[in-house]
Amino acid sequence: MSDKALRVLTGITTSGTPHLGNYAGAIRPAIAASRMPGVESFYFLADYHALIKVQDPARVQRSTLEIAATWLACGLDPAAVWFYRQSDVPEIAELNWLLTCVAGKGILNRAHAYKAAVDKNASEGVDEDAGISAGLFMYPVLMAADILLFNANKVPVGRDQVQHIEMARDFAQRFNHLYGEHFVLPEAAIEDSVATLPGLDGRKMSKSYDNTIPLFVPKSELKKLIAGIVTDSRLPGEAKDTEGSALMDIFRAFANAEESAAMAEAFKQGIGWGDAKTKLVEQIDREVAPMRERYEALMAKPQDIEALLRDGAARMRAQYATPFMGALREAVGLRDLSRATVEKAAATVKQDVLPVFKQYREADGSFKFKLTDGDRVLLQSASFDSPKACAECIAALKTSQHVSDTTLLAEGADVESADAALQRLVAAELARKEAKS
Repeated sequence: MSDKALRVLTGITTSGTPHLGNYAGAIRPAIAASRMPGVESFYFLADYHALIKVQDPARVQRSTLEIAATWLACGLDPAAVWFYRQSDVPEIAELNWLLTCVAGKGILNRAHAYKAAVDKNASEGVDEDAGISAGLFMYPVLMAADILLFNANKVPVGRDQVQHIEMARDFAQRFNHLYGEHFVLPEAAIEDSVATLPGLDGRKMSKSYDNTIPLFVPKSELKKLIAGIVTDSRLPGEAKDTEGSALMDIFRAFANAEESAAMAEAFKQGIGWGDAKTKLVEQIDREVAPMRERYEALMAKPQDIEALLRDGAARMRAQYATPFMGALREAVGLRDLSRATVEKAAATVKQDVLPVFKQYREADGSFKFKLTDGDRVLLQSASFDSPKACAECIAALKTSQHVSDTTLLAEGADVESADAALQRLVAAELARKEAKS
């Protein structure tokens, strides 16, 4: 797997039973993506994350088993991807602490989930931190550790999770600035095209609303649940709207274009709701039944799933996590004390103080960077909409080593000094990389 160029990482929180919405919106497209050439895929069961909102040990254990069996039953090939349990990789927890030591509290204060919890407390007139654990507050740091330990390039997320990827980039940049270039800056792969299924009551299918249809319930139970989907009062023979119909939306997620068109025509011709629900049951069951059989066989042998997850984590630790964590420990100074005398002698040699790029955020929300050499500011950037755009401009400057090659700078740059500083910085980084190799 190591020769694949692009690393894509997906985490699955072990806090519930997979339902049809999870399958259509995340599991099915992710498994299809795992088969793409030139991609190294990481799929992990985020059981540490589950502890933030679930304090029932039996539920965490059961959910971990159900979710692992679901992904395997749906076609995930553990021989072709990395498939592991988060808690089986202790390097994640160790990196979580290293990142905690560089993560800005101000950034964590702005995390959506934490702010929402604080705002809820404020609206209820209680202490703003009531019921909020440090785990919820630090969630973005643990997520960053999940991603950065394997230097994932892409992380498929919904728009509500993009902020967490930006935070991971920020923590990585801060660490790289302090300790050298160790982390790739991950990018969010926004999943706008995936299906978001309605639940039994028409709202988004979610455990929070208790309106889900479990993916692998027996067909008889599936029929009962589908019968409970909320519909309007139109009688058989009366035309029915497909737009806004939860029943039709779920049907489309399990049908091809031709089947969807046929069902839409049946709505137009006045199909009865009972008949429409029967068709939906059959449509879902055609796709799910073979997977249900595999799922039940897997659930009957939890020891096989346990062995598979442990094997995946052990192999991945040997190839990636343990060596990389060793390099990070070295970088921050958690080192072999027997080398202290040699390093102390080396430290007495005067080191060249290199120019540095510094990124920061303005009060208006824009992002900027500057190149400094000691106390001198050699150049100042214009405003950018995101830290990613800042980083891309810095990378372009390092590549060209000429300030005049970009127009994204504020006026007043000391062009000659800035060019010389860029060349010194790039040469030093190149020498350091060659020394490490």
